[in-house]
Order: sequence, then structure tokens, then C-alpha cells
Amino acid sequence: MEKPTLIESADIERWWKGVQSKVDLMLNQDRELAPHVAKSGAYDGLKLDQWISGFWPGMLWILYDLTGEERYKDAAWNWDVRMERHLLEENHFHHDVGFQYLPTSVLKYKLTGDLDGRRRGLAAANFLAGRFNLAGQFLRAWNRDLHGWAIIDCMMNLSILFWASEELEDPRFAQIARAHADMVLKHMIRGDGSTCHVAVFNPSSGELLEYKGWQGYAPDSCWSRGNAWALYGMTNTYRFTKQEKYLHAAQQVAHHFISSLPAEMVPPWDFRVPNADEAPRDTSAASIAASGLLELAELVRAEDASKYRLAAERILLSLSEKYASFDEPQHEGILHGGTGHKPAEANVNVSLIYGDYYYVEALAKLQGWKHRVF
Repeated sequence: MEKPTLIESADIERWWKGVQSKVDLMLNQDRELAPHVAKSGAYDGLKLDQWISGFWPGMLWILYDLTGEERYKDAAWNWDVRMERHLLEENHFHHDVGFQYLPTSVLKYKLTGDLDGRRRGLAAANFLAGRFNLAGQFLRAWNRDLHGWAIIDCMMNLSILFWASEELEDPRFAQIARAHADMVLKHMIRGDGSTCHVAVFNPSSGELLEYKGWQGYAPDSCWSRGNAWALYGMTNTYRFTKQEKYLHAAQQVAHHFISSLPAEMVPPWDFRVPNADEAPRDTSAASIAASGLLELAELVRAEDASKYRLAAERILLSLSEKYASFDEPQHEGILHGGTGHKPAEANVNVSLIYGDYYYVEALAKLQGWKHRVF
């Protein structure tokens, strides 16, 4: 990656030291549960079967890779071992195994050669492939009676299928990933680059039945975090496949995301919510998009790369100077201003572990980090 054009190297160094101080603060806690939300100090915790369970150990693995400090590796090592017990012993499997096992088992394997990490990553890919609906050509989201639901978030889980195909030299996993991506191209990305959150299909016939806003404002609105998932996920799909239709889609969504941002470069929780200027922001959407834009900048022509990189830097500058908690030594979260699920009034204006993770990932990329998680 080219050197940043907007952000000074001294700023990156300062922010990175802030990240390390936050991670070190969290290392002082005995964490049996996965960090999720920090409102005014410590992160709460969820069981390790939840979709967010891979982000904290993922941050630790990134810091280990960049610093070589064994304490980060030691703290991260056992997370996927404990996560697997929920998957196998309690049958708590769902579509988000990519979010869980790419930043843990797969990254552990890439960095250390751990064969148990490889095995767990491949098992997760098998679980995800088993959720493919042939009639509708989609990976089923969630469980319960939501048999025909597909969500935009799942674009980020496709990377574990592509990785499994490469690792095993078996095209089946990649075929499923491309089929789901094609469904998203057809049904979930609109002509202007905006995105829906949920598409509901008849699980038997594959017929598209309806759209739902769910975590977004309305079925025809554009939930900003979902737009970021699509941007990053389509970019990854192009990186694995080199098929131009996915690059075009990634750029289309990127243009929508960038052009819809307010001046401070952090989006409202939904781009089309009424009175968007007064709506809660979502720093997690911003950090996801920043990391995705830096990835996209690596895959396009130089004249396009510069605008994506500049947009990512502007987002990261705003996050770092206006939303980071580096001057709050007892607050474990890195970024304030995250919005988890506004329609349910859940976790609004808080620190979110996935927002923190993608912020760390983006800063790592600015420093020339070469490994990739998603």
C-alpha cells in the first residue's frame, strides 16, 4: 500500500499506541465471555457461540503479528478451542461462523501453522456450506423459523468458503460463495449502490417474497453498517475470484457509501432515516467501510485507488480525533458512537467490539500489514 496522503505517520503511531493501551487494559481482565458492548467503562460479555466472539481474539492476533509480543498470542490462543465446544457440543451453529473463525482459527493457522486451527476453520466452512439453499441460491441467515432469510452481513462470511476452497483445492466451497454473491448482486444491491438488510425467499421454490428493514430504518432504506458489509464483502469476493462483476459492485457500493457521508465522515445509523443529521451515528459502519476501502484501493487502477484510500483516511482521521477514547484510561472500548440495533433501541451510542476490531484492522493496513483476515 502507498504511504498515506492525508494522515501523518506520527498520527498513526500515536493512535496505535492508544490501541495498544486499550488492549492492554482489557488483558488485565479474566475474560471467559466475549466482549460485546462498553457503555461507560468495561466491556460486557456474551457466550462464545455469538457472532461477535471472534473480534476480541482477532485484535489480539493482529497485535501479535505486528509487534511480535508473545503476550498477545498467549491471550488469543485458546479462544477458538473454547468456541468450538459451543459449535460441537451444544450445536450452536449459524451463518456467522466466518466472523467467528476467520479472526481466530484461520488467522492462528496462517500466523503459527497450528493444524488444529486449520481443522476448526475447515469445519466452520463446512457448517456454513451446509446452510446453502439451492432453490434460492443463498446462505440462510439465523435459525428458528427464518428458513428463507438472507442478510447483507453474510457477504463477509464468504471469505471462509473461498479460503477453504483454496486450502483443500476443492471448488465446491467457492461455488457456493459465488452463488450467494450473485444472489446479492441480483436482489440486495440496488442500482444506486444502496443496499437492503434482509431479503426473504420462499425456501422451497426460491421465489423472492419481500424485503425487511430489520436493523435498518425501512425495507427501502439503507442501513449504513449493511452498506459497509456489502462494500467490504464484494471487495473480498473480487479479490478471491478476479471476476469484474464483483469489482463493479464493490465500487458501486463504495461510491454510494462515500457520497452519502456527512462532512465529518461518520455515517448516521441509516443513510435514509428522516432527519439524518440529528440521528445517532454508527462508528462501527465507518470503521468497517474504512478497512474495506483500503482493501479496494489495493485492487483497482491507481487513479481509482487514490480516491478510495483518501476516503478511508478521512474516515479514520475523524474516528481517531473525534470518537476515540484514548484520553479515557478506564474505558475499555476504543471508539465511542457505535449503534448496534437502533430499531430495537439496543446499544445506541456505545463502544462495539466489531467497530473496534475493524478500526484496528484498518490502522494495521495503514502500517503496511500484509496478512488478511476476511
